[in-house]
Amino acid sequence: MWSFFARDPIKDFNYELLPENQEKSGIWTLSRGKRKTTSEPVSVFVYEVSQGTEEQTQLAKAALKRTKTLRHPNILSYVDGLETEKSLYIVTEPVTPLAAHLKLQAEKGGASDLEVSWGLHQIVKALSFLVNDCHLNHNNLGMWAVFVDRAGEWKLGGLDHVTSDQGDSISLPPPKVINPDLERYDPPESPGNGGEKWTGDVWRLGCLIWEVFNGNLPRASSLRSLGKIPKQLVPHYCELVGANPKIRPNPARFLLNCRSPGGFMNNSFVESCLFLEEIQIKEPAEKQQFFQDLSENLDSFPEDFCKHKVLPQLLTAFEFGNAGAVVLTPLFKVGKYLSAEEYQQKIIPVIVKMFSSTDRAMRIRLLQQMEQFIQYLNEAAVNSQIFPHVVHGFTDTNPAIREQTVKSMLLLAPKLNEANLNQELMRHFARLQARDDQGPIRCNTTVCLGKIAPYLNAGMRQRVLISAFSRATKDPFPASRAAGVLGFAATHQYYSVAESASRILPTLCTLTMDPDKNVRDQAFKAIKSFLGKLETVSEDPSKLAEIEKEVTASAQTGGSAATWAGWAVTGVSSLTSKLIRNAPAGSEAPPAENGSALQPAAGPVTTNTANKGVQQDKSDVSFQSFTPASSAQEGVGLASDYNWDGAEGKSTTSDLLSSVSQRSTTVRLWWRYFLQL
Repeated sequence: MWSFFARDPIKDFNYELLPENQEKSGIWTLSRGKRKTTSEPVSVFVYEVSQGTEEQTQLAKAALKRTKTLRHPNILSYVDGLETEKSLYIVTEPVTPLAAHLKLQAEKGGASDLEVSWGLHQIVKALSFLVNDCHLNHNNLGMWAVFVDRAGEWKLGGLDHVTSDQGDSISLPPPKVINPDLERYDPPESPGNGGEKWTGDVWRLGCLIWEVFNGNLPRASSLRSLGKIPKQLVPHYCELVGANPKIRPNPARFLLNCRSPGGFMNNSFVESCLFLEEIQIKEPAEKQQFFQDLSENLDSFPEDFCKHKVLPQLLTAFEFGNAGAVVLTPLFKVGKYLSAEEYQQKIIPVIVKMFSSTDRAMRIRLLQQMEQFIQYLNEAAVNSQIFPHVVHGFTDTNPAIREQTVKSMLLLAPKLNEANLNQELMRHFARLQARDDQGPIRCNTTVCLGKIAPYLNAGMRQRVLISAFSRATKDPFPASRAAGVLGFAATHQYYSVAESASRILPTLCTLTMDPDKNVRDQAFKAIKSFLGKLETVSEDPSKLAEIEKEVTASAQTGGSAATWAGWAVTGVSSLTSKLIRNAPAGSEAPPAENGSALQPAAGPVTTNTANKGVQQDKSDVSFQSFTPASSAQEGVGLASDYNWDGAEGKSTTSDLLSSVSQRSTTVRLWWRYFLQL
């Protein structure tokens, strides 16, 4: 029975100490630890009563009391504590001693002035809180009393010697009594001999600044040598370590001086940190402007600060602050610092939620920056949660969104399942290529189809490619016609010899009389390529199987199509872009003789299919840049029964004739517009 009341309280302690990386911190031993129930990391300061003197035990108990009662963002955060007959425990947020942190930073090239400026700002702010708000003196300020959390923020600790400036009932011994080496950090004047209540603490603040930039302080006289202290900080530092205690500034005044224009603490990093601390009370317009400016500054911010300070604020701003699309750019920049597991936990749920947004700015930015996060998306999330929202962009009335939706398929295609890729996506592509009123979008659809061809199953390739590229060669927009020609060339391995002779070559031969010289040039190159294949089979029929080995090949998995992304290398010329920008909705740029809408790329690439090489031309069109003439054009509904081989099922002959007549009229109008330039 008596053994029950004599239980060791350590067994009920909710924290487990980890034996590695124990460090001495004054009279304390700093250990890493974790909460037993959640494995949440913590730091544990341990003092062994049996190994210390009565004076040290008195300091340890005072430190436990002060750490528990003093709460401030820049003072070490108290989590839990325990006092027994044999030991004292102070559990805090996970931190690293400043000396160890600076040593680690030195191995990486040294801490930046931005990081140090914010760290000193935090320590001075904590000191000002003690002196001016709590009427306390720290009496123990130095490298050993400063700790750094996971975000790289500096926290003031070492509260063993804190006393009231109005007098304490219990007298605590000064630091040099416990550790004689600390005597070199004492101010030159004797205690109570002139000066304000803060003079001793600000002198030690000067010693701390000296050690941050120059290393361990060998003697008090070394303070006269500035060393590596930045020029902006020198005049304010000299005030701290002045021989006359009466001129040493109050910590609040020192902070104000350093924040003045041109001061050491007047920079974008400190400004951003201060804004983040008060972001909850900022106006929505201020938050929007802050996140817009934040993207430009993130590259100069410390990595840990971005991960543990900026990222949570970005996620909170999106989740609860209605920040919208403005958080995307900084969010993806910070995401570069995360591991794959962290990205999955913190970023991906937000991205999935963003895709369901009806905010157009949000949608288009997601599409534009998809390359930064596509590798972290699994196929299940893409097919069930993202693709159903993305496809709405194909029928959006804003041409810019339609364009970005088409381009995004290059990244999504390898992750799409059979139904979404070969059925749903192909229906949208068929409608866009045949009916979209913007030439660049029709061109980009053709380009995209050629690039994702390796992912289509064999049956769909047989149905789609020849019909789609043939339709593109009849498009009134020159870039679309060139895209159709080069689409044939880029996917030549998927066509049988019979299809090449009976369907592809007749289509290409028609383009040898195209009004645009670049289209003609590309047509001649493609014709030579296909003729080479036919000639090879004619000379040696046994090579037919080798040449047609990929015609019925199964679809390639993501990442296995080695050459699919390399065939588009050119863009729209300035003249064509000008025509697009100034065009009324629905009109087309005319095919111009000797035009330069498409630039021929580098020389052909040889593909050895038999003893006689076949020239495969790799010069192609890239995605066409698009500047919409109007962002409120009428959308076209999805035709579910659309057929790649012809018009819609409900179209009549008169409808087709009317469409041809309208296109002819459009071309004539464009020629008139061109002649007026």
